[in-house]
Amino acid sequence: MTFTEYPYTRPDLDQFTATFQQQLDVFRNAGSGAEQIKAIEGINTIRSAFDTMHQIAMIRHTIDTRDAFYAGEQAFYDEHSPKVEELISAYYSALVESPFRSDLETHFGPQLFRIAEMSLRTFSPAIMDLLVQENKLGTKYTEIMASASIPFEGEERNLSEFGPFMRSPDRSLRKRAAEARWGFLAEKREALEDIFHQLVQVRHAMAQQLGYENFIRMGYDRMLRSDYDEESAAFYREQIRVHLVPLASRVREEQAARLGLESLKYYDEALQFPDGNAAPKGNPEWIINNGKKLYESLSPETAEFIHFMMDNGLMDLVAKKGKAGGGYCTYISGYNAPFIFSNFNGTSADIDVLTHEVGHAFQVYLSKDQSAMEYCWPTSDAAEIHSMTMEYFTYPHMDLFFNGSANRYRYSHTLESILFLPYGVAVDEFQHVVYKQPEMSKEERNRAWKIIEEKYLPKRDFDGFAHLEAGTWWQTQSHIYQSPFYYIDYTLAQVCAFQFWMKAQQDKDKAMADYIRLCKAGGSRSFLDLVAYAGLESPFNEGVVQSVVAQVDDWVQRFDKTLL
Repeated sequence: MTFTEYPYTRPDLDQFTATFQQQLDVFRNAGSGAEQIKAIEGINTIRSAFDTMHQIAMIRHTIDTRDAFYAGEQAFYDEHSPKVEELISAYYSALVESPFRSDLETHFGPQLFRIAEMSLRTFSPAIMDLLVQENKLGTKYTEIMASASIPFEGEERNLSEFGPFMRSPDRSLRKRAAEARWGFLAEKREALEDIFHQLVQVRHAMAQQLGYENFIRMGYDRMLRSDYDEESAAFYREQIRVHLVPLASRVREEQAARLGLESLKYYDEALQFPDGNAAPKGNPEWIINNGKKLYESLSPETAEFIHFMMDNGLMDLVAKKGKAGGGYCTYISGYNAPFIFSNFNGTSADIDVLTHEVGHAFQVYLSKDQSAMEYCWPTSDAAEIHSMTMEYFTYPHMDLFFNGSANRYRYSHTLESILFLPYGVAVDEFQHVVYKQPEMSKEERNRAWKIIEEKYLPKRDFDGFAHLEAGTWWQTQSHIYQSPFYYIDYTLAQVCAFQFWMKAQQDKDKAMADYIRLCKAGGSRSFLDLVAYAGLESPFNEGVVQSVVAQVDDWVQRFDKTLL
Protein backbone atom coordinates (compact mmCIF):
# COMPACT_ATOMS: atom_id res chain seq x y z
CA MET A 1 0.00 0.00 0.00
CA THR A 2 1.42 3.37 -1.03
CA PHE A 3 0.80 6.64 0.77
CA THR A 4 -1.90 7.71 -1.70
CA GLU A 5 -3.78 4.52 -0.78
CA TYR A 6 -3.55 5.01 2.99
CA PRO A 7 -7.17 5.24 4.18
CA TYR A 8 -8.17 8.30 6.14
CA THR A 9 -11.01 8.60 8.65
CA ARG A 10 -11.40 11.48 11.05
CA PRO A 11 -10.90 10.06 14.57
CA ASP A 12 -13.95 9.89 16.82
CA LEU A 13 -12.71 12.10 19.64
CA ASP A 14 -15.22 10.79 22.19
CA GLN A 15 -14.26 7.19 21.47
CA PHE A 16 -10.56 8.04 21.52
CA THR A 17 -10.96 9.78 24.89
CA ALA A 18 -12.90 6.89 26.42
CA THR A 19 -10.42 4.26 25.18
CA PHE A 20 -7.45 6.31 26.32
CA GLN A 21 -8.96 6.86 29.77
CA GLN A 22 -9.72 3.17 30.09
CA GLN A 23 -6.12 2.23 29.31
CA LEU A 24 -4.83 4.94 31.62
CA ASP A 25 -6.90 3.42 34.43
CA VAL A 26 -5.24 0.07 33.68
CA PHE A 27 -1.86 1.78 34.09
CA ARG A 28 -2.84 3.42 37.37
CA ASN A 29 -4.26 0.22 38.81
CA ALA A 30 -1.39 -2.02 37.72
CA GLY A 31 0.25 -4.04 40.48
CA SER A 32 3.77 -4.17 39.07
CA GLY A 33 6.22 -2.43 36.79
CA ALA A 34 5.74 -5.17 34.20
CA GLU A 35 1.98 -4.54 34.15
CA GLN A 36 2.55 -0.80 33.76
CA ILE A 37 4.95 -1.38 30.86
CA LYS A 38 2.24 -3.41 29.12
CA ALA A 39 -0.29 -0.63 29.82
CA ILE A 40 2.08 1.94 28.31
CA GLU A 41 2.24 -0.17 25.17
CA GLY A 42 -1.57 -0.06 25.03
CA ILE A 43 -1.61 3.72 25.51
CA ASN A 44 0.94 4.13 22.73
CA THR A 45 -1.17 2.00 20.39
CA ILE A 46 -4.14 4.32 20.98
CA ARG A 47 -1.99 7.44 20.55
CA SER A 48 -0.48 6.06 17.37
CA ALA A 49 -3.89 5.46 15.78
CA PHE A 50 -4.89 9.08 16.36
CA ASP A 51 -1.53 10.48 15.31
CA THR A 52 -1.54 8.40 12.12
CA MET A 53 -4.74 10.05 10.95
CA HIS A 54 -3.44 13.45 12.02
CA GLN A 55 -0.23 13.04 10.01
CA ILE A 56 -2.03 11.79 6.90
CA ALA A 57 -4.37 14.79 7.00
CA MET A 58 -1.53 17.25 7.63
CA ILE A 59 0.55 15.88 4.74
CA ARG A 60 -2.35 15.94 2.30
CA HIS A 61 -3.28 19.47 3.38
CA THR A 62 0.27 20.75 2.78
CA ILE A 63 0.48 18.96 -0.58
CA ASP A 64 -2.56 20.99 -1.70
CA THR A 65 -3.71 23.71 0.66
CA ARG A 66 -6.59 24.40 -1.76
CA ASP A 67 -8.19 20.99 -1.07
CA ALA A 68 -11.29 21.91 0.93
CA PHE A 69 -11.66 18.49 2.56
CA TYR A 70 -8.17 18.36 4.06
CA ALA A 71 -8.28 22.05 4.93
CA GLY A 72 -11.32 21.11 7.02
CA GLU A 73 -9.46 18.18 8.57
CA GLN A 74 -6.51 20.43 9.44
CA ALA A 75 -8.97 22.78 11.12
CA PHE A 76 -10.31 19.81 13.13
CA TYR A 77 -6.82 18.99 14.46
CA ASP A 78 -6.06 22.64 15.15
CA GLU A 79 -9.20 22.72 17.27
CA HIS A 80 -8.93 19.38 19.03
CA SER A 81 -5.22 18.53 19.34
CA PRO A 82 -5.03 20.40 22.67
CA LYS A 83 -7.66 17.98 24.04
CA VAL A 84 -5.39 15.10 23.05
CA GLU A 85 -2.51 16.93 24.71
CA GLU A 86 -4.61 17.08 27.89
CA LEU A 87 -4.97 13.29 27.86
CA ILE A 88 -1.26 12.80 27.28
CA SER A 89 -0.60 15.21 30.16
CA ALA A 90 -2.75 13.03 32.42
CA TYR A 91 -0.70 10.01 31.32
CA TYR A 92 2.55 11.86 32.06
CA SER A 93 1.25 12.78 35.54
CA ALA A 94 0.53 9.13 36.26
CA LEU A 95 3.90 8.13 34.84
CA VAL A 96 6.01 10.42 37.04
CA GLU A 97 3.96 9.44 40.11
CA SER A 98 4.26 5.71 39.45
CA PRO A 99 5.25 3.64 42.50
CA PHE A 100 7.19 1.47 40.05
CA ARG A 101 9.19 4.34 38.56
CA SER A 102 12.53 2.61 39.12
CA ASP A 103 11.32 -0.43 37.12
CA LEU A 104 10.05 1.85 34.36
CA GLU A 105 13.31 3.81 34.25
CA THR A 106 15.24 0.55 33.99
CA HIS A 107 13.09 -0.43 31.01
CA PHE A 108 12.75 2.93 29.22
CA GLY A 109 15.69 4.91 30.56
CA PRO A 110 15.44 8.30 32.31
CA GLN A 111 14.74 10.35 29.17
CA LEU A 112 11.04 9.42 29.12
CA PHE A 113 10.66 10.92 32.58
CA ARG A 114 12.53 14.09 31.60
CA ILE A 115 10.13 14.46 28.67
CA ALA A 116 7.12 13.84 30.89
CA GLU A 117 8.21 16.32 33.55
CA MET A 118 8.96 19.12 31.07
CA SER A 119 5.72 18.46 29.19
CA LEU A 120 3.74 18.71 32.42
CA ARG A 121 5.22 22.14 33.08
CA THR A 122 3.98 23.41 29.71
CA PHE A 123 0.38 22.22 29.79
CA SER A 124 -2.75 22.87 31.81
CA PRO A 125 -6.43 22.66 30.86
CA ALA A 126 -6.50 26.38 31.67
CA ILE A 127 -4.58 27.17 28.45
CA MET A 128 -6.66 24.97 26.11
CA ASP A 129 -8.31 27.89 24.32
CA LEU A 130 -4.96 29.61 23.90
CA LEU A 131 -3.45 26.46 22.38
CA VAL A 132 -6.30 26.31 19.87
CA GLN A 133 -5.67 29.95 18.96
CA GLU A 134 -1.96 29.23 18.52
CA ASN A 135 -2.69 26.32 16.19
CA LYS A 136 -5.10 28.32 14.08
CA LEU A 137 -2.70 31.23 13.74
CA GLY A 138 0.09 28.89 12.63
CA THR A 139 -2.15 27.35 9.96
CA LYS A 140 -3.19 30.83 8.80
CA TYR A 141 0.49 31.71 8.28
CA THR A 142 1.03 28.55 6.20
CA GLU A 143 -1.98 29.31 4.03
CA ILE A 144 -0.90 32.91 3.38
CA MET A 145 2.57 31.81 2.30
CA ALA A 146 1.14 29.02 0.14
CA SER A 147 -1.33 31.41 -1.51
CA ALA A 148 1.37 33.22 -3.49
CA SER A 149 0.55 33.34 -7.19
CA ILE A 150 2.91 35.95 -8.53
CA PRO A 151 3.02 36.84 -12.23
CA PHE A 152 6.61 36.62 -13.39
CA GLU A 153 8.19 35.83 -16.75
CA GLY A 154 4.88 34.86 -18.31
CA GLU A 155 3.61 32.54 -15.55
CA GLU A 156 1.97 32.62 -12.15
CA ARG A 157 4.55 31.39 -9.63
CA ASN A 158 4.58 30.44 -5.96
CA LEU A 159 7.40 31.45 -3.60
CA SER A 160 9.38 28.23 -4.12
CA GLU A 161 9.35 28.64 -7.89
CA PHE A 162 11.46 31.80 -7.67
CA GLY A 163 14.53 29.75 -6.65
CA PRO A 164 16.01 29.38 -10.17
CA PHE A 165 15.54 33.08 -10.96
CA MET A 166 17.26 34.09 -7.71
CA ARG A 167 20.30 32.09 -8.87
CA SER A 168 20.36 33.36 -12.45
CA PRO A 169 23.69 34.68 -13.83
CA ASP A 170 21.62 37.59 -15.23
CA ARG A 171 21.76 40.20 -12.47
CA SER A 172 18.80 42.18 -13.76
CA LEU A 173 16.69 39.00 -13.72
CA ARG A 174 17.81 38.22 -10.17
CA LYS A 175 16.84 41.70 -9.05
CA ARG A 176 13.43 41.59 -10.74
CA ALA A 177 12.75 38.15 -9.27
CA ALA A 178 13.72 39.30 -5.79
CA GLU A 179 11.54 42.37 -6.05
CA ALA A 180 8.58 40.35 -7.32
CA ARG A 181 8.93 37.75 -4.56
CA TRP A 182 9.47 40.27 -1.78
CA GLY A 183 6.80 42.48 -3.31
CA PHE A 184 4.24 39.77 -2.56
CA LEU A 185 5.50 39.59 1.02
CA ALA A 186 5.35 43.37 1.30
CA GLU A 187 1.68 43.18 0.32
CA LYS A 188 1.14 40.59 3.06
CA ARG A 189 3.24 42.47 5.62
CA GLU A 190 0.33 43.75 7.69
CA ALA A 191 -1.30 40.30 7.83
CA LEU A 192 1.98 38.55 8.69
CA GLU A 193 2.85 41.05 11.39
CA ASP A 194 -0.65 40.81 12.84
CA ILE A 195 -0.47 37.01 13.00
CA PHE A 196 2.85 37.14 14.81
CA HIS A 197 1.69 39.88 17.16
CA GLN A 198 -1.23 37.68 18.16
CA LEU A 199 1.06 34.67 18.55
CA VAL A 200 3.35 36.57 20.90
CA GLN A 201 0.39 37.66 23.04
CA VAL A 202 -1.09 34.15 23.09
CA ARG A 203 2.22 32.54 24.05
CA HIS A 204 2.97 35.11 26.74
CA ALA A 205 -0.51 34.60 28.20
CA MET A 206 0.02 30.82 28.24
CA ALA A 207 3.38 31.19 29.96
CA GLN A 208 2.00 33.47 32.64
CA GLN A 209 -0.96 31.20 33.34
CA LEU A 210 1.50 28.34 33.83
CA GLY A 211 3.63 30.34 36.25
CA TYR A 212 6.50 31.32 33.95
CA GLU A 213 7.82 34.88 33.91
CA ASN A 214 7.55 34.90 30.12
CA PHE A 215 7.46 32.48 27.20
CA ILE A 216 11.24 31.98 26.93
CA ARG A 217 11.60 29.26 29.56
CA MET A 218 8.28 27.75 28.53
CA GLY A 219 9.54 27.65 24.94
CA TYR A 220 12.67 25.82 26.07
CA ASP A 221 10.58 23.33 28.04
CA ARG A 222 8.29 22.76 25.04
CA MET A 223 11.42 22.05 23.00
CA LEU A 224 12.36 19.51 25.72
CA ARG A 225 15.75 21.10 26.36
CA SER A 226 16.81 19.39 29.55
CA ASP A 227 20.56 20.04 29.56
CA TYR A 228 21.09 23.65 28.45
CA ASP A 229 19.44 26.99 29.14
CA GLU A 230 19.21 30.56 27.87
CA GLU A 231 22.63 31.42 29.29
CA SER A 232 24.22 28.49 27.45
CA ALA A 233 22.53 29.60 24.23
CA ALA A 234 23.75 33.19 24.71
CA PHE A 235 27.33 31.96 25.26
CA TYR A 236 27.09 29.83 22.10
CA ARG A 237 25.69 32.73 20.04
CA GLU A 238 28.62 34.86 21.15
CA GLN A 239 31.03 32.16 19.95
CA ILE A 240 29.34 32.27 16.55
CA ARG A 241 29.58 36.08 16.51
CA VAL A 242 33.28 36.04 17.36
CA HIS A 243 34.42 33.11 15.21
CA LEU A 244 31.87 32.88 12.37
CA VAL A 245 30.84 36.42 11.53
CA PRO A 246 34.35 37.47 10.38
CA LEU A 247 34.68 34.27 8.34
CA ALA A 248 31.21 34.73 6.81
CA SER A 249 32.12 38.33 5.92
CA ARG A 250 35.27 37.10 4.16
CA VAL A 251 33.24 34.46 2.31
CA ARG A 252 30.86 37.18 1.09
CA GLU A 253 33.77 39.36 -0.06
CA GLU A 254 35.25 36.43 -1.99
CA GLN A 255 31.83 35.72 -3.50
CA ALA A 256 31.56 39.31 -4.71
CA ALA A 257 35.03 39.07 -6.26
CA ARG A 258 34.10 35.81 -8.08
CA LEU A 259 30.98 37.50 -9.43
CA GLY A 260 32.94 40.56 -10.51
CA LEU A 261 30.93 42.85 -8.23
CA GLU A 262 32.18 45.65 -6.05
CA SER A 263 29.76 44.48 -3.35
CA LEU A 264 26.86 42.07 -2.98
CA LYS A 265 23.24 43.11 -2.88
CA TYR A 266 20.58 40.93 -1.28
CA TYR A 267 19.55 39.62 -4.70
CA ASP A 268 23.12 38.46 -5.39
CA GLU A 269 23.51 36.30 -2.29
CA ALA A 270 22.19 33.05 -3.77
CA LEU A 271 24.59 33.09 -6.77
CA GLN A 272 28.07 31.74 -6.11
CA PHE A 273 29.56 31.67 -9.63
CA PRO A 274 29.23 34.16 -12.50
CA ASP A 275 28.25 31.48 -15.01
CA GLY A 276 25.76 29.87 -12.62
CA ASN A 277 25.67 27.61 -9.60
CA ALA A 278 25.91 23.87 -9.86
CA ALA A 279 22.47 22.54 -10.80
CA PRO A 280 21.10 19.00 -11.16
CA LYS A 281 21.47 17.75 -14.72
CA GLY A 282 18.05 16.14 -14.96
CA ASN A 283 14.37 16.41 -14.10
CA PRO A 284 12.87 15.45 -10.72
CA GLU A 285 12.30 11.82 -11.75
CA TRP A 286 15.96 11.57 -12.81
CA ILE A 287 17.06 13.09 -9.48
CA ILE A 288 14.95 10.60 -7.53
CA ASN A 289 16.27 7.64 -9.52
CA ASN A 290 19.85 8.76 -8.98
CA GLY A 291 19.05 9.33 -5.31
CA LYS A 292 18.07 5.67 -5.18
CA LYS A 293 21.48 4.71 -6.62
CA LEU A 294 23.21 6.93 -4.06
CA TYR A 295 21.53 5.34 -1.05
CA GLU A 296 21.90 1.85 -2.46
CA SER A 297 25.67 2.39 -2.54
CA LEU A 298 26.08 4.35 0.72
CA SER A 299 25.42 1.47 3.13
CA PRO A 300 23.26 -1.67 3.43
CA GLU A 301 21.02 0.19 5.88
CA THR A 302 20.41 3.14 3.56
CA ALA A 303 19.78 0.75 0.66
CA GLU A 304 17.02 -1.04 2.59
CA PHE A 305 15.59 2.31 3.65
CA ILE A 306 15.41 3.93 0.20
CA HIS A 307 13.63 0.89 -1.26
CA PHE A 308 11.04 1.13 1.50
CA MET A 309 10.48 4.82 0.82
CA MET A 310 10.15 4.47 -2.94
CA ASP A 311 8.12 1.26 -2.92
CA ASN A 312 5.59 2.90 -0.60
CA GLY A 313 5.37 6.30 -2.30
CA LEU A 314 6.54 8.16 0.79
CA MET A 315 7.87 11.29 -0.92
CA ASP A 316 6.19 14.32 -2.51
CA LEU A 317 9.04 16.44 -3.81
CA VAL A 318 8.03 18.75 -6.67
CA ALA A 319 6.76 22.34 -6.30
CA LYS A 320 3.23 22.91 -7.60
CA LYS A 321 0.36 25.34 -7.28
CA GLY A 322 -1.31 25.41 -3.88
CA LYS A 323 1.45 23.42 -2.22
CA ALA A 324 2.80 24.66 1.10
CA GLY A 325 6.34 25.97 0.95
CA GLY A 326 9.52 24.51 2.35
CA GLY A 327 10.39 20.94 3.16
CA TYR A 328 9.90 18.58 6.07
CA CYS A 329 10.02 14.98 7.17
CA THR A 330 7.33 13.50 9.37
CA TYR A 331 6.46 10.02 10.60
CA ILE A 332 3.25 8.05 10.14
CA SER A 333 3.57 5.72 13.11
CA GLY A 334 0.71 3.37 12.20
CA TYR A 335 2.61 2.36 9.07
CA ASN A 336 6.14 2.75 10.51
CA ALA A 337 6.56 5.12 7.58
CA PRO A 338 8.61 8.31 7.33
CA PHE A 339 7.30 10.83 4.79
CA ILE A 340 9.40 13.44 2.95
CA PHE A 341 7.85 16.65 1.61
CA SER A 342 9.70 19.27 -0.44
CA ASN A 343 9.45 21.72 -3.33
CA PHE A 344 11.93 20.82 -6.08
CA ASN A 345 12.59 23.82 -8.30
CA GLY A 346 15.51 22.76 -10.51
CA THR A 347 18.31 24.17 -8.35
CA SER A 348 20.96 22.60 -6.12
CA ALA A 349 18.53 23.16 -3.25
CA ASP A 350 16.71 20.07 -4.56
CA ILE A 351 19.75 17.98 -3.67
CA ASP A 352 20.11 19.74 -0.30
CA VAL A 353 16.54 18.75 0.51
CA LEU A 354 16.96 15.22 -0.79
CA THR A 355 19.95 14.61 1.47
CA HIS A 356 18.74 16.65 4.48
CA GLU A 357 15.22 15.26 4.73
CA VAL A 358 16.45 11.77 3.95
CA GLY A 359 18.72 12.11 6.99
CA HIS A 360 15.65 12.72 9.14
CA ALA A 361 13.70 9.93 7.50
CA PHE A 362 16.58 7.47 7.81
CA GLN A 363 16.89 8.23 11.52
CA VAL A 364 13.22 7.66 12.31
CA TYR A 365 13.22 4.53 10.10
CA LEU A 366 16.04 3.10 12.23
CA SER A 367 14.41 4.27 15.48
CA LYS A 368 10.97 2.82 14.84
CA ASP A 369 11.49 -0.07 17.26
CA GLN A 370 12.41 2.13 20.22
CA SER A 371 10.66 1.20 23.45
CA ALA A 372 8.70 4.45 23.89
CA MET A 373 6.65 6.42 21.38
CA GLU A 374 8.53 9.53 22.57
CA TYR A 375 11.78 8.00 21.34
CA CYS A 376 10.92 7.78 17.63
CA TRP A 377 12.35 11.30 17.29
CA PRO A 378 15.06 12.92 19.39
CA THR A 379 14.73 16.53 20.44
CA SER A 380 15.08 18.83 17.45
CA ASP A 381 18.66 19.90 18.21
CA ALA A 382 19.77 16.26 18.04
CA ALA A 383 17.43 15.42 15.16
CA GLU A 384 19.12 17.98 12.92
CA ILE A 385 22.47 16.21 13.41
CA HIS A 386 21.16 13.27 11.39
CA SER A 387 19.88 15.44 8.56
CA MET A 388 22.89 17.74 8.27
CA THR A 389 25.42 14.93 8.58
CA MET A 390 23.75 13.10 5.70
CA GLU A 391 24.40 16.16 3.52
CA TYR A 392 28.16 15.66 4.04
CA PHE A 393 28.23 11.87 3.96
CA THR A 394 26.77 12.03 0.45
CA TYR A 395 29.45 14.44 -0.88
CA PRO A 396 31.45 11.64 -2.59
CA HIS A 397 28.34 10.71 -4.61
CA MET A 398 27.43 14.14 -5.96
CA ASP A 399 28.60 13.26 -9.49
CA LEU A 400 25.34 11.32 -9.74
CA PHE A 401 23.47 14.63 -9.82
CA PHE A 402 25.93 17.22 -11.06
CA ASN A 403 28.13 15.36 -13.55
CA GLY A 404 31.06 17.73 -14.16
CA SER A 405 30.05 20.32 -11.57
CA ALA A 406 30.04 18.17 -8.42
CA ASN A 407 33.11 19.96 -7.03
CA ARG A 408 31.36 23.26 -7.51
CA TYR A 409 28.40 21.91 -5.55
CA ARG A 410 30.56 20.60 -2.67
CA TYR A 411 32.46 23.88 -2.41
CA SER A 412 29.41 26.15 -2.52
CA HIS A 413 27.41 23.91 -0.16
CA THR A 414 30.19 24.22 2.41
CA LEU A 415 30.28 28.00 2.00
CA GLU A 416 26.51 28.17 2.42
CA SER A 417 26.80 26.11 5.62
CA ILE A 418 29.29 28.64 6.98
CA LEU A 419 27.03 31.53 5.98
CA PHE A 420 24.01 29.90 7.59
CA LEU A 421 25.41 29.83 11.12
CA PRO A 422 25.28 33.60 11.80
CA TYR A 423 21.78 33.78 10.33
CA GLY A 424 20.65 30.84 12.44
CA VAL A 425 21.70 32.43 15.72
CA ALA A 426 20.22 35.77 14.60
CA VAL A 427 16.82 34.06 14.38
CA ASP A 428 17.36 32.63 17.85
CA GLU A 429 18.40 35.95 19.40
CA PHE A 430 15.41 37.68 17.79
CA GLN A 431 13.03 35.27 19.49
CA HIS A 432 14.66 35.83 22.87
CA VAL A 433 14.28 39.60 22.47
CA VAL A 434 10.66 39.33 21.31
CA TYR A 435 9.45 37.03 24.10
CA LYS A 436 11.36 38.90 26.79
CA GLN A 437 9.47 42.05 25.77
CA PRO A 438 6.03 40.87 24.64
CA GLU A 439 4.70 44.42 24.88
CA MET A 440 6.80 45.48 21.87
CA SER A 441 4.90 46.97 18.96
CA LYS A 442 5.09 45.47 15.48
CA GLU A 443 7.47 48.22 14.37
CA GLU A 444 9.65 47.74 17.44
CA ARG A 445 10.02 44.07 16.55
CA ASN A 446 11.15 44.96 13.06
CA ARG A 447 13.68 47.43 14.46
CA ALA A 448 14.92 44.72 16.85
CA TRP A 449 15.45 42.37 13.90
CA LYS A 450 17.31 45.10 12.03
CA ILE A 451 19.76 45.57 14.93
CA ILE A 452 20.32 41.81 15.26
CA GLU A 453 20.67 41.41 11.49
CA GLU A 454 23.39 44.08 11.42
CA LYS A 455 25.16 42.32 14.30
CA TYR A 456 25.36 38.89 12.68
CA LEU A 457 24.99 39.74 8.95
CA PRO A 458 26.88 43.01 8.64
CA LYS A 459 27.48 42.71 4.89
CA ARG A 460 23.82 42.43 3.91
CA ASP A 461 22.77 45.23 1.51
CA PHE A 462 19.11 45.65 0.56
CA ASP A 463 19.86 48.12 -2.22
CA GLY A 464 17.23 50.56 -0.96
CA PHE A 465 14.35 48.04 -1.10
CA ALA A 466 12.07 49.67 1.48
CA HIS A 467 10.29 46.56 2.71
CA LEU A 468 13.52 44.80 3.68
CA GLU A 469 15.22 47.97 4.90
CA ALA A 470 12.39 48.10 7.46
CA GLY A 471 13.61 44.85 9.10
CA THR A 472 11.07 42.35 7.78
CA TRP A 473 13.27 39.49 6.52
CA TRP A 474 12.32 37.35 9.55
CA GLN A 475 8.72 37.11 8.33
CA THR A 476 9.65 34.39 5.82
CA GLN A 477 11.06 32.14 8.56
CA SER A 478 8.18 29.78 9.31
CA HIS A 479 9.77 28.43 12.49
CA ILE A 480 9.37 31.85 14.16
CA TYR A 481 5.62 31.55 13.66
CA GLN A 482 5.00 27.84 14.03
CA SER A 483 7.82 26.36 16.13
CA PRO A 484 9.10 29.03 18.53
CA PHE A 485 12.75 28.65 19.54
CA TYR A 486 13.23 25.90 16.97
CA TYR A 487 16.15 27.37 15.05
CA ILE A 488 19.33 27.43 17.09
CA ASP A 489 18.92 23.67 16.80
CA TYR A 490 20.07 23.78 13.18
CA THR A 491 23.22 25.66 14.09
CA LEU A 492 24.10 23.36 17.00
CA ALA A 493 23.58 20.38 14.73
CA GLN A 494 25.68 22.04 12.01
CA VAL A 495 28.65 22.20 14.37
CA CYS A 496 28.11 18.51 15.17
CA ALA A 497 27.67 17.58 11.50
CA PHE A 498 30.94 19.33 10.67
CA GLN A 499 32.60 17.06 13.26
CA PHE A 500 31.08 13.96 11.65
CA TRP A 501 32.31 15.17 8.26
CA MET A 502 35.86 15.58 9.53
CA LYS A 503 35.68 12.08 11.05
CA ALA A 504 34.50 10.66 7.71
CA GLN A 505 37.51 12.16 5.96
CA GLN A 506 39.72 10.15 8.32
CA ASP A 507 37.71 6.89 8.46
CA LYS A 508 34.42 6.88 6.58
CA ASP A 509 33.39 3.38 7.73
CA LYS A 510 33.78 4.23 11.41
CA ALA A 511 32.04 7.56 10.92
CA MET A 512 29.10 5.82 9.22
CA ALA A 513 28.94 3.19 11.97
CA ASP A 514 28.85 5.91 14.65
CA TYR A 515 26.17 7.76 12.67
CA ILE A 516 23.96 4.67 12.32
CA ARG A 517 24.36 3.97 16.03
CA LEU A 518 23.24 7.53 16.75
CA CYS A 519 20.23 7.15 14.44
CA LYS A 520 19.15 3.94 16.13
CA ALA A 521 19.26 5.65 19.53
CA GLY A 522 16.44 7.92 18.36
CA GLY A 523 15.21 10.12 21.19
CA SER A 524 16.19 7.80 24.01
CA ARG A 525 18.72 10.31 25.36
CA SER A 526 18.96 14.07 25.75
CA PHE A 527 20.80 16.26 23.23
CA LEU A 528 24.13 16.42 25.06
CA ASP A 529 23.94 12.72 25.96
CA LEU A 530 23.42 11.88 22.28
CA VAL A 531 26.30 14.15 21.25
CA ALA A 532 28.59 12.30 23.67
CA TYR A 533 27.15 8.91 22.59
CA ALA A 534 28.17 9.73 19.00
CA GLY A 535 31.69 10.65 20.12
CA LEU A 536 31.24 14.34 19.33
CA GLU A 537 32.11 17.45 21.34
CA SER A 538 29.40 19.71 22.70
CA PRO A 539 29.03 23.00 20.80
CA PHE A 540 28.53 24.67 24.20
CA ASN A 541 32.04 23.81 25.38
CA GLU A 542 34.50 26.68 25.17
CA GLY A 543 36.79 26.38 22.15
CA VAL A 544 34.69 23.84 20.24
CA VAL A 545 33.11 26.30 17.81
CA GLN A 546 36.48 27.92 17.18
CA SER A 547 38.19 24.56 16.58
CA VAL A 548 35.49 23.14 14.32
CA VAL A 549 35.21 26.32 12.27
CA ALA A 550 38.99 26.42 11.82
CA GLN A 551 38.94 22.88 10.40
CA VAL A 552 36.15 23.73 7.97
CA ASP A 553 37.90 26.92 6.90
CA ASP A 554 41.09 24.93 6.35
CA TRP A 555 39.15 22.64 4.00
CA VAL A 556 37.85 25.69 2.12
CA GLN A 557 41.30 27.26 1.89
CA ARG A 558 42.92 24.03 0.67
CA PHE A 559 40.22 23.30 -1.91
CA ASP A 560 41.66 23.25 -5.41
CA LYS A 561 39.84 26.19 -7.03
CA THR A 562 40.82 25.00 -10.49
CA LEU A 563 38.24 22.21 -10.02
CA LEU A 564 35.39 24.73 -9.83
